[in-house]
Amino acid sequence: MKYEEQIAGWEQLARSELRGEIEGRIWHTPEGIDIKPLYTANDLEGNDYLGSLPGEKPFLRGPRATMYAGRPWTIRQYAGFSTAEASNAFYRKGLAAGQQGVSVAFDLATHRGYDSSHPRVEGDVGKAGVAIDSVEDMKILFDGIPLDQISVSMTMNGAVIPILASFIVAGEEQGVPRALLSGTIQNDILKEFMVRNTYIYPPEPSMRIVADIIEYTSREMPKFNSISISGYHMQEAGATLVQELAFTLADGREYVRAALKKGLDVDDFAGRLSFFFAIGMNFFMEAAKLRAARLLWTRIMEEFQPKKSSSLILRTHCQTSGVSLQEQDPYNNIVRTAYEAMSAVLGGTQSLHTNSFDEAIALPTEFSARIARNTQLILQHETAVTKVVDPLAGSYYVESLTKELADAAWTLIEEVEARGGMTKAVIEGLPKRLIEEAATRRQAAIDRGAEVIVGVNKYRLENEDQINIFDIDNKAVREAQVDRIEKIKRQRNPKSVAAALAVLERTAASGKGNILEVAIEGARARATVGEISDALRRAFGEHVATPKVVREIYGQAYAGEPEYETLVARLVALTGSLGEKPRIMVAKLGQDGHDRGAKVIASAFGDIGFEVIAGALFQTPDEAADLAVKSKVHVVGMSSLAAGHKTLAPQLVEALKMRGADEIIVVVGGVVPRKDYEFLLNHGIAAVFGPGTNVLEAARAVLDLMEGKRRNI
Repeated sequence: MKYEEQIAGWEQLARSELRGEIEGRIWHTPEGIDIKPLYTANDLEGNDYLGSLPGEKPFLRGPRATMYAGRPWTIRQYAGFSTAEASNAFYRKGLAAGQQGVSVAFDLATHRGYDSSHPRVEGDVGKAGVAIDSVEDMKILFDGIPLDQISVSMTMNGAVIPILASFIVAGEEQGVPRALLSGTIQNDILKEFMVRNTYIYPPEPSMRIVADIIEYTSREMPKFNSISISGYHMQEAGATLVQELAFTLADGREYVRAALKKGLDVDDFAGRLSFFFAIGMNFFMEAAKLRAARLLWTRIMEEFQPKKSSSLILRTHCQTSGVSLQEQDPYNNIVRTAYEAMSAVLGGTQSLHTNSFDEAIALPTEFSARIARNTQLILQHETAVTKVVDPLAGSYYVESLTKELADAAWTLIEEVEARGGMTKAVIEGLPKRLIEEAATRRQAAIDRGAEVIVGVNKYRLENEDQINIFDIDNKAVREAQVDRIEKIKRQRNPKSVAAALAVLERTAASGKGNILEVAIEGARARATVGEISDALRRAFGEHVATPKVVREIYGQAYAGEPEYETLVARLVALTGSLGEKPRIMVAKLGQDGHDRGAKVIASAFGDIGFEVIAGALFQTPDEAADLAVKSKVHVVGMSSLAAGHKTLAPQLVEALKMRGADEIIVVVGGVVPRKDYEFLLNHGIAAVFGPGTNVLEAARAVLDLMEGKRRNI
């Protein structure tokens, strides 16, 4: 045999063995994309985007030609600390230390359009954000921060009208006309109906509010972004990256159509639409997602035939994942956030928030927030990632992945179109169902150990470090806010307020005029956030969602596994002993609409064999107790994410006692600091399940409690 023939034979054998190795190591991702362990030039065939340049259509490689080589991304840390005074101090320190913009987190009472004095929000005031009740709070929030120089991002959707109106008036009274205000209001209501749930009004009038804000800002506020179309909360709720990409862009398309129906020219507002994506731990796929997003948005915007090429550009802010943060071994979260931040940067984000390592446990401390901010400063100044535009371009893997993500997302976008657009798809519940199914599948994969989370389901420490956490005196914050509201009401002109609110209600009810424009007059007269929201409630009504639980997702993942089957058998035995299925009510109390954990628990417990009653969102402790008694449940599981547990959980226990139902077992799960466990146990809570708890372990513990109670009867 000739030498050349021998070499060819060896190469063929090597390639055959390599092909076998590769075929046995395909990673089937939750997105439905199969990832190979090796990519070659052959994987780029059919990809017609490779010759594109940054700053040129289809903008896959970035919206600007020079990208970070010309100017790095904006460091925009998202924060809100209980009161306007505390938040203002935090913002000013951050700006002095290198932060380049302000991003405001509001408390849940504000999100839902309630004043701090409202009885429904007793446990929510100052939790998970800053309480804003009027223009006076807004003025304190930005005291000493020049609004003509610093851009302000506000994550607000449900109560977007009173908040934006108050911001505009606060700017005026600082001496900054609205034409000079720069920043972004989130104003993305469709994703609220899908995942985050801080909505107030039904979908159709909510879409009118979105369009009115786009109209007003395009006319009066040329430096202000009228909407931030958010996929972040979708991924946090459990969406796959394909779902996040598709539903976010489909939302954007719907908002453009709503603005065009107002008679606006697409070029008058398209350049000030912005996007907001989550960045999780799938490093290369997250970077590819941002590249695919720009490609697809260009395709979508070309449908509307803009004259300016800038109207085709997707501009985005990103935030590192909250869901990836873990209570267990929390310093690992610093590493997770750093990797996620670099992924966002390599994908070409325009601004970035990095999460603090303690956010899986409580609100961030000043110490943890400094580490989060410095993570970005180190990226900008020490890693040299700003020296080259789109450094991942040409990678066999990344380019192939970008195309696969784009193709898969486009298929889902077209499915939404076939249903009549995103508003109709949201009303039908399609996106919500698909996201909840994905969330339940992922939780099952984590619980089974198929997806490794370091320090949680593998490499877990026996003795975990305890860290200092930030706690808020909810009662003191609420009392101070109530005092300020009462002072405002004493000092304002009641006739002016009543007249402004009456005009606002008529404008909303008639379908004519611009709601934001009228609301500004109400804010100027010192109508509160709650009063403005109530005027719109009277005109539009309120949206009330019907809780639904997906089934046969969690159980299918465990089919045939001894651990799961043993638990099911125990439940069958308890059912025989009780003469009925054990009933558990999963309750969300207060104004916290983040229901991923509650939905996953409800789904998994239902598959195991419990009869599950899904409580409505935004219940008070009294309402939850009424439903629990009416449904004759054995257990109430309260899901808590927004730090209201120390107020709401004891109230729930007391409400059950008042109804003679103290035999009902109450457990709490969610983001609960370990230092609060003893407090809850001393106030009648039977068990606490913190972040990262395996669902099967929680189910076993609940069964233990029920069996123990039955033995003691």
